[in-house]
Parts: sequence; C-alpha cells; structure tokens
Amino acid sequence: MVIRTTYLPKLTQNTHTMFEPTDFAEAGIFALFAAYAIILIPLLLINVIAAWRIFSKAGQPGWAILIPIYNLYVYTQVLKRPKWWILLYFAVLIPVVGSFASFFVAVIDTLRLAKLFGKSTGFGIGLLLLHFIFYPILGLGSATYRPDAVEEGALV
Repeated sequence: MVIRTTYLPKLTQNTHTMFEPTDFAEAGIFALFAAYAIILIPLLLINVIAAWRIFSKAGQPGWAILIPIYNLYVYTQVLKRPKWWILLYFAVLIPVVGSFASFFVAVIDTLRLAKLFGKSTGFGIGLLLLHFIFYPILGLGSATYRPDAVEEGALV
C-alpha cells in the first residue's frame, strides 16, 4: 500500500491561521488612532469655539479664527499690536534663533491677552501652558474685553 504524500500538509509550509500577528498590530494601531481622535476632536472644537468667542468679545469677526494667516492678523488687532507685529510670528522660519523669538512673542502675547481680559499674570501663564483649559475659560466665561487695560507701545 502506497501513501500519497501530496495530500498531506507539508511541515515546512506556512499554514495560515485566521488572524496573523500583523492583523493584531494593525488593529492596535487603529485603536490608538481612534482613541486619540475621540479625545482630540472635541478638544479642538471647544478651542475653536472659545477662540471664536474671544475674537467676538474683542469686537472682531469670530469666523476669522478659521482662516490661517488672517487669524494671526486679527489676533494682533485683538492684542492692540501694530500691524507689522504679525511678522514676528513668522520668525520661527529662521533656523535656531527663530524658535526662541517665536516663543518669546507667544509668552508676551498671552500675558497681554490675559491683561486685556482683566486676568492675572498667572492666568496668562495658564493660557500659554494649558491653552486647552484656559482658552475655553476665557472665551466661554464671563471675562470681558477691556481695550484700555494696556498702554500704547507697552510690551505686555
């Protein structure tokens, strides 16, 4: 009696199972992205609404927050800065020095924004470090815009 070996699986063949290890890795990566999006999208929407309200409280069009470079221009107007101040935000394009200059501008502008809404320096630092918490407090809270709170030409 002869046994035909062609019908028996070879031990050297790769037998496929229903799930490959790479399927689990892909599912895990997808789950991480989904969890990230579930957290990030609501925070992003809340911050856009808060920034819209900040612009509106300052007498500027709220929709300006949605237009990329124009929103920086309107932001400088909210801060009562000269029109050329927007160029300082583009200092980040200068290698090495630009990142420090841009950080310095961001610090003094958030402190000035807090001052314009009658908030303390500590609140301004919160705007800088925890913006996803402090911008909604500023925009959706009872803070009012006071354009006379800063002096013309003052740094902060």
